[in-house]
Amino acid sequence: MQNEKYYDAELIKCKDGSKSFTRERLNDNFCDCADGTDEPGTSACPAGRFYCRNTGSTPTFLFSSRVNDRICDCCDGSDEYVGTVICPNTCIMGGNILYQSTNYDSTASNLDSRNPRKTRSGLRWRTQHINLEVFLVIVVVAFLLSRWRKTRRRNSR
Repeated sequence: MQNEKYYDAELIKCKDGSKSFTRERLNDNFCDCADGTDEPGTSACPAGRFYCRNTGSTPTFLFSSRVNDRICDCCDGSDEYVGTVICPNTCIMGGNILYQSTNYDSTASNLDSRNPRKTRSGLRWRTQHINLEVFLVIVVVAFLLSRWRKTRRRNSR
């Protein structure tokens, strides 16, 4: 791919032409270029884009804000490299097809999407729903446990 070849040189120019940097400074988690050219594999630059290699599928770019956000956006899971979320590699299955059919719409990895938060709000709703269910189970268990203790105290008198 042409983007990978762009970074093969020993001295690399920022795509906006503002300055140059060496390969050692590529993905060093420090934003050297204003346009984020030097950090395609990290979320160091706020205006930068993260490069998903997606081996076995089509490479794509994500906004840096979507890196390590606990949502698997790259089909190879490379955007969640901190390790708080384990992302299965679905690239071999043809990209994000598994996630698109179960959790997301087809615009989940499209940078030109009109509503990039649509998939996150659906996931947020599911998370809140699960949290509510867990809370209700805890309340019911606590109530039943207190009733059981009261009846046990009455029976022991």
